[in-house]
Amino acid sequence: MLKKFFLNTLSSFVGAWIAIILFGIVGVVVAVGLVARVQGSDATQSIKKHSILTLDLNGTIVESETPTSLDYTSLVSGSIEKPQTLNVIVEGLKEGAVNSDIDALYLKCGAAAASPATFNAIRDAVAEFRKSGKKVYAYGDAYTLGTYYVASAADKIYLNPYGQLAIQGLGSTSMYLKGLFDKLGIQFQVVKVGTFKSAVEPYITSDMSQPARAQLDTLFGAMWGYMKDGICDNRKKLSSEKIDSLVNNGLVFSSANEAVKNGLVDDAVYERTMDERLAKFIGVEKKKLNFVSVSTLVGQVPWTDAYNSKNRIAVLYATGEIVDGASSGINYQKLVPIITQLADDDNVKGLVLRVNSPGGSAFGSDQIGEALDYFQSKKKPLAVSMGDYAASGGYWISCCADKIYADPLTITGSIGIFGLIPNAKGLADKLGVNPQSVSTNPAANFPTMYEPMDERQLGIMQRYVENGYDRFVKRVAKGRKMSENKVRLIAEGRVWNAIKAKEIGLVDSLGSLGDAIEWTAGKADVLKKYEIAVYPVFEPSFWDMLPAGEIEMAKLMKGSKSVDLTEVGINFIEKVIRRNQVQARMPEFNVSLCN
Repeated sequence: MLKKFFLNTLSSFVGAWIAIILFGIVGVVVAVGLVARVQGSDATQSIKKHSILTLDLNGTIVESETPTSLDYTSLVSGSIEKPQTLNVIVEGLKEGAVNSDIDALYLKCGAAAASPATFNAIRDAVAEFRKSGKKVYAYGDAYTLGTYYVASAADKIYLNPYGQLAIQGLGSTSMYLKGLFDKLGIQFQVVKVGTFKSAVEPYITSDMSQPARAQLDTLFGAMWGYMKDGICDNRKKLSSEKIDSLVNNGLVFSSANEAVKNGLVDDAVYERTMDERLAKFIGVEKKKLNFVSVSTLVGQVPWTDAYNSKNRIAVLYATGEIVDGASSGINYQKLVPIITQLADDDNVKGLVLRVNSPGGSAFGSDQIGEALDYFQSKKKPLAVSMGDYAASGGYWISCCADKIYADPLTITGSIGIFGLIPNAKGLADKLGVNPQSVSTNPAANFPTMYEPMDERQLGIMQRYVENGYDRFVKRVAKGRKMSENKVRLIAEGRVWNAIKAKEIGLVDSLGSLGDAIEWTAGKADVLKKYEIAVYPVFEPSFWDMLPAGEIEMAKLMKGSKSVDLTEVGINFIEKVIRRNQVQARMPEFNVSLCN
């Protein structure tokens, strides 16, 4: 009850004007945007002989379409554009490789935003396209590390004469918020297991701990090394050492001619010139060039009723934070019934769980894990395909699969649990709120947000978290066929890159979602004939589009570019309070490669 009151109190500061904006403006904007989207649809494109498949690497690239994958910046501007999805890109490139009407692939590179594993999956798909014997050409007015990494798999790379290579290495900045919360009168009481379980640090310290810094140094170093090696494999003038030298000496501010000289790109030309070159490459007149997007190509693939197939391999997406009862992220209350349904459906011969999650609720993770155990009890194969992240709770739900595949740049592990209990007495005092409790027993209101826990209460919470950690360790030991002692040596909340995770037994193979599907079909003995059915089956409603990004949209509509630190603090504390207080999640750091 107090929790609800506190949240309602916080919401009153921002809720009124958000509601006005949402109900007064969104309906019109959505209508206008939908019209614009329909008018600009890929459906108008056609596939002709000597077409060029085009992949536009700009904007946000997400795992798969979800109710919250709407770009709200575009919503406000009046044109709804959904982010590109990895599965459509990969399937489009695969179809383009075998389509006789497609002569080449053209990568239009810009400021695409995605995590390293997503870019690696796209790069692998481009490399597979090249194996068909068809050429790949890349052009960019400016390349980020992510888009250049993809482009490095092309036959030729071109750069605008006044363009940039914004390649500066790999890193991340984490915001440490203790000072902010001190000003707000909010303290956090932490119970955890694991030297490296640093997800709590931003709330209780002002600086990054040495163990947290050490594991990130190792993680980013391994990922950067892998990406440099990939670039050098196809750019023969480059070496890992040379890339580091160029980056350290201001590559981002170098001229296009310098990029050509150093072997990073093949030529510096304007985009207009690219049309002439592409026409020459495939042997047609410039005016007869026909560009086809990957989404159009996927839409041309004959549709089959996979959901009615008697030999069905289910692909279930578990994307986002693991949450209890929220509309976004991985809601165990929605996912568990789907898993149960798939287990009981005799036509479903196997399941591939596509995990892209930093973790979240320990309780929710356990419920999903139990449902997957039930699926396996039906003697059906279960494979996991890891995307950008499969860490902490994301690893909890992955570890008992029959086979675990991960992208080489996947971040996984983080086997650990913590409890984060806010003490908002200082904020309540600032707001003039004076909570008064009446109870039959001292523990009736424990834990409370309005009084700090005493040593006895902290001990109780610590035992609770340690019991959860033991449960996590036992599950990993069972799933990976390890001793508990061995699991504890590689646990402690530490995150691992997938290559190292394979070495220490947390992952079975480095591979793609397609590899996981093929293995599952083979294990189910349906390799010669099966259909892929994707879950959850999602049909977005109007209200599905609203929850995510409403604060950002409201700020845009207000025309404000300033940051209200109090509002930021309130938003953060509300986010934390709404979470289950016991979490299995990795540290919150951003490795999106957009600049």
